[in-house]
Amino acid sequence: MARELNADILIVGGGVGGCAAAMAASALGAKTILTEETDWIGGQLTSQCVPPDEHKWIEKFGGTKRYRQFRDGVRAYYKSHYPLSDKAKNDPQLNPGGGHVSRLCAEPRVYLAVLEQMMSANRRSGSTGHEPSGKAGPTILLKHQPVAAHTDGDRVVSVTFKDLDRNDEITITADYILDATELGELLPLAKVEYVVGAESKADTHEPHALDHADPNNVQSITWCFAMGFDPHGEHVIDKPQHYQRWRDYVPQLTPPWCGKLLSWTYCQPITLKPITKNLFPDETRIKANAMFPYRQIVMKEHFADPSKVHDVTVVNWPQNDYMEQSIIDQPAEVALRALEESRQLSLSFLYWLQTEAPHPDGKIGYPGLHLCPEIMGTKDGLAKAPYIRESRRIQAVYTVTELQVGADARHGFMEAEEFKDSVGIGSYRIDLHPSTGKRNYVDIPSLPFQIPLGALLPVRVTNLLPACKNLGVTHITNGCYRLHPVEWNIGESAGLLAAFCLQQKTTPHAVREKNELVGQYQELLKHEGTELSWPKAAM
Repeated sequence: MARELNADILIVGGGVGGCAAAMAASALGAKTILTEETDWIGGQLTSQCVPPDEHKWIEKFGGTKRYRQFRDGVRAYYKSHYPLSDKAKNDPQLNPGGGHVSRLCAEPRVYLAVLEQMMSANRRSGSTGHEPSGKAGPTILLKHQPVAAHTDGDRVVSVTFKDLDRNDEITITADYILDATELGELLPLAKVEYVVGAESKADTHEPHALDHADPNNVQSITWCFAMGFDPHGEHVIDKPQHYQRWRDYVPQLTPPWCGKLLSWTYCQPITLKPITKNLFPDETRIKANAMFPYRQIVMKEHFADPSKVHDVTVVNWPQNDYMEQSIIDQPAEVALRALEESRQLSLSFLYWLQTEAPHPDGKIGYPGLHLCPEIMGTKDGLAKAPYIRESRRIQAVYTVTELQVGADARHGFMEAEEFKDSVGIGSYRIDLHPSTGKRNYVDIPSLPFQIPLGALLPVRVTNLLPACKNLGVTHITNGCYRLHPVEWNIGESAGLLAAFCLQQKTTPHAVREKNELVGQYQELLKHEGTELSWPKAAM
């Protein structure tokens, strides 16, 4: 007989948005269960090994209070647990790994530890009428894979999971169910109306949309890995099984790619013109052309004894973007084959770096590069899960298009469109990687934007909310709504919305439809530390 559990709020998917949703919902006293398919919560930050992509104002504003607490917690963890130099310990804005992609590049195990601390921390008390009930924080069920959803009319009643450790099933019922999975996996299971892939210009009127819709046109995935450098070592891996294929592989894209994928030369994302990089800063006059520092997560210079530490970076580079096959809504054998090909591509890239990558001085290969299983928490040193850039997306009450947030599409406006039902903010370029529809990069400027409540509401289902990249955006605008601080804000606002509806005995759709309720909900968001509009300093 299948086991059963009950919760006020069930959050399926323990990534960035799922964690934020769980913290927020339990802070308001809702009995909350968070499930995660891997054995690490944290998603992009941890199991996918992607340091946060953040906007330039993140140290001052443009993230929720809890997101800032997370960032502060990462710095504090390093200063209390790592043998850092005095200079690093005394740096209030320490960037542990020194990477350029973020002001907070760190090891996934540290992100994980801080998230776990935040999940277990006692909730604060307040005086706004939104008091915590004194219940425990969220219950976290790791290695639980959703396999079925059960509905009653326009409500999702429960979700059944396969317990991957026990190899049995458990069904969880809840008043509200949040889909925080990386691929929007609950949407087909619960028969929630959704969109996948690229819409057409006729659908969205977006300047950069395709002429014809293509559900199989989704952004490439990447199987990331942490890569250290031992200047005196020999760490060459066994030749990957599919190395010859990937060594000779030329992406067939429009506009065309600029040669072989495994090369120091690739298409610059904005201009699509060829750009040639090197591995290390001392190999190039232009420091920005060195790839190793970009997502560096361990910097030996920050340690009291640098001789005991190797520099480590995360390889999430153009050369290991897998663009051959979508894994969404495909037969199981097709998706599994694509995932394995993605792994083989990353291993092949590492082998190429170790054995064939040319140096500026004419030498070949960097045998001192090595995988870091101890950092990744895996035997082979690859991430626990692939980095997913694009998900299924709900058919929403309101869908954000390029016309609302794209700098060029706004025809000279200095601000993105204002939403009176804003539940948060974000900022990032519209950054689409080469896609399985064989389209090259689409990388265009956006304006600092808001997250409208209408984008969190499915057109029909009343008690399921998106809490990840699966909100009401398009293939184009997914490119700026998919990054870490925005996903955190989406999840946190969804968790607070579900808890607010439980307290007020109302529904998410009613909140948006009634000025009094949307005002009360926005006051709750602001009290919890969510910014609803951008300060003029960001304009």
